[in-house]
Amino acid sequence: MAPNAPTSAARDWTLSDFDFELPPELIAQHPSADRSASQLLDGRSAQARDRGFRELPELLEPGDLLVFNDTQVIKARLFGQKATGGRLELLVERVLDASRGTVAAHMKVSKKPAAGSVLQMDGGFCATVIGRWPNASGPLYQLGFDADPYLLMAAHGHVPLPPYITHEDTAEDAQRYQTVFAARPGAVAAPTAALHFDQGVLDALEQRGIEKARITLHVGAGTFQPVKAQRIADHLMHHERFEVPAATHEAIARCKARGGRVLAVGTTTVRALESAAHLGPACDDTNIFITPGFQFKVVDLLLTNFHLPKSTLMMLISAFAGHREVMALYRHAIAQRYRFFSYGDAMLLQRNGQAGLQSPPADPSGSL
Repeated sequence: MAPNAPTSAARDWTLSDFDFELPPELIAQHPSADRSASQLLDGRSAQARDRGFRELPELLEPGDLLVFNDTQVIKARLFGQKATGGRLELLVERVLDASRGTVAAHMKVSKKPAAGSVLQMDGGFCATVIGRWPNASGPLYQLGFDADPYLLMAAHGHVPLPPYITHEDTAEDAQRYQTVFAARPGAVAAPTAALHFDQGVLDALEQRGIEKARITLHVGAGTFQPVKAQRIADHLMHHERFEVPAATHEAIARCKARGGRVLAVGTTTVRALESAAHLGPACDDTNIFITPGFQFKVVDLLLTNFHLPKSTLMMLISAFAGHREVMALYRHAIAQRYRFFSYGDAMLLQRNGQAGLQSPPADPSGSL
């Protein structure tokens, strides 16, 4: 299990260091007309460059390695009612045992049901409350469905769109809030940097001589959990399941040996690769918390979307590319009217060797 605690260099950072003002109209509510039609902010040098996502292959070199997350978003939002008639909503965080129908889920309901209660779910199936999860005082509920959870969610569930997307899920969301290489069901949020890839971009990468490899990290609802601690060192990071297969571990070793660069598609890929850096091939839970001061061992380049203010993902990209550099890039993106968050545009970052050594800005005017 990857460590949660930040390094000592991160202990002076506070939540306000990762805050910025975002005009609400820049929050993308719908995807672009075509996946690869998004903008790409090239932030690898001191001078930010505005590009289109289809230019990505030209920005890489033959011999580089692109690593993406092949998780598949499940229709994890389910609705139903208690025996008393009270309405409820479930958000399935993970399937514990598909053969037994057991899941761990968040529950929104006026009065929490007791163990043994049978919930009547929309679509005609039942869910029995087993207890709390992962222990008796855990924040989630363990439930037993009366059939395969994956099949029930596919038939009766809703796409678990992020809280900042204001419309109900549609057929468009079912297709576009999913990557073209999604293969392993289990996520409740998409690895959004990968949403920009279409077959044309993948073909261009192959022609350019870019090798591809995969990891799996099932993104949990905790990715949207606000950081409440003012000192970020006090934040308790959520757990997510991940796997870095032997083939990917070997591809990384080959890439490093030939002098290539490892490009992580999304922060989820970064978290998986850096969690497994000291393990080799790995399948585990991770609660790794990457903040300024973190020493990266694997990832050289990062493709990522634009993230929420004061989020753990802002802390991760600041650790990777440098706090001052990231804040300057966000100022540029806002001025140039980039689209933000899950359905928004992308940026390409390069690992800053000094990023982990930076201190928080002494002057608050250095923030966005």
